[in-house]
Amino acid sequence: MADYTFFTNPMSRGQIARWALHEAGADYETELVDWTAKPQALLDANPMGKVPTLIHHHGGHDHVITECAAICAYLAAMAAPDLAPTPEECADYYRGLFFGAGPLEQAIVAHAMGWEVPEGKEGMAGFGTYDRTVDTLEKLLSGRDYVCGERFTMADVYVGSQVDWGLQFKSLPERDVFQSYAERLRSRDAYKAAKSVDMALIEQAQAAG
Repeated sequence: MADYTFFTNPMSRGQIARWALHEAGADYETELVDWTAKPQALLDANPMGKVPTLIHHHGGHDHVITECAAICAYLAAMAAPDLAPTPEECADYYRGLFFGAGPLEQAIVAHAMGWEVPEGKEGMAGFGTYDRTVDTLEKLLSGRDYVCGERFTMADVYVGSQVDWGLQFKSLPERDVFQSYAERLRSRDAYKAAKSVDMALIEQAQAAG
């Protein structure tokens, strides 16, 4: 048995977790999830039936990890300590992960759905406004190559995926800071390897359909 069982669908946020698995050099096996017939093993592990869901078979126990930011942080801690933060990087690392998982994702989804925060209600929304969130992301990435500065960490898998997808699907504006950051990430071997797996699976599904 592989160290990790990875429930995913290639047309999902599972692409983030696969990239993280490749960056960590983790030993994993993939369980593909059909949206219309979710396997009982997935539902037992994650009653929400969401992908990605990762199960770590470790020390005689099965440990379930869900939510992409948590999966990234867990893999760094358990399988790739060189991608975890140093003490000096912790503030940027955790700020980046939680900003990406909270305000940034909320703002992008709300914007894509056409949901506007009513005037005077910005304080009730975790992101305030879309424009303010995007400006903050630009500031966080300005003057540095990666979330923690000059060194790539697992936080870049999560934040970088948000930027990469945001540029591809036009849910983020094409600012120079975002473009150059995405280009650095797309050049990584683990990014390319993970994407090639998911793109092949998508092509197979389309051919079968």
